[in-house]
Amino acid sequence: MEDHPLRAVDRAAEPVDGAPSGAGELTIERLAQETGMTVRNIRNHQSRGLLPPPDVRARIGFYGHEHVARLRLIQEMQAEGFNLNAIKNLLGTDRGGADRLLGLRRAVTTPFEEEPPEILTAEELAERFGAVDPKTLNEAQRLELILPMGDGRFEVPSPALLRAAEEVMSRGVPLAAALSVVAQVKRNCQAVSRAFVKLFLSEVWKPFEDADTPEERWPDVMATIERLRPLASEVVLAVFHQTMSTQVEDAFGKELERRAKRGR
Repeated sequence: MEDHPLRAVDRAAEPVDGAPSGAGELTIERLAQETGMTVRNIRNHQSRGLLPPPDVRARIGFYGHEHVARLRLIQEMQAEGFNLNAIKNLLGTDRGGADRLLGLRRAVTTPFEEEPPEILTAEELAERFGAVDPKTLNEAQRLELILPMGDGRFEVPSPALLRAAEEVMSRGVPLAAALSVVAQVKRNCQAVSRAFVKLFLSEVWKPFEDADTPEERWPDVMATIERLRPLASEVVLAVFHQTMSTQVEDAFGKELERRAKRGR
């Protein structure tokens, strides 16, 4: 099982020659090796107030596990798009606040049940879908069913969606007509997604923020964020089953009634 992304790395470092005995005592050069950073960047972080000062003994600065952990956190936050000024502000309040905000950002940006993409050649697509006119091909790209890679290959972000389109075609439905329905479904799903996010912001996040984000409520808020997408999916699927059944019964009921009248 992977470590939690917010858990700082806490590895023991070998003592350097001439340093007092004890784990985790690193010169700035060894700290740079440990974290994959340059000495210049570490000193720059110190001058900005991002890194606590080292323990100076005999004119040599020694760094410990807390410095490694702090630099790891800074690297993670930079990778997530935070600039150094924002990082300084967050670290200036408390370490936990930075960890929580980083966790929040990851929770809301992590793909939900991400489907491994496939790579198909133009020939493989033609084999599955036959000859496709340029207009329909452009629409498939606009809907992100396929994404050209520029070398004659296409990335398929959702193989399941492409397989569904393939099966619909095999049932006699033209691909252009199927893509029209996909476009409508995407628009409707965007509206549904906005509704759920708005619900969370107004009923969970805003009251939490108005209360000055009390530390004891962070676990509940994070748990709600983690459950937001699966819960929304369950609701949408349940409602879809109901509405689809109603629509099918109504449509075919009318069709059967019409055919019965014609047979009289």
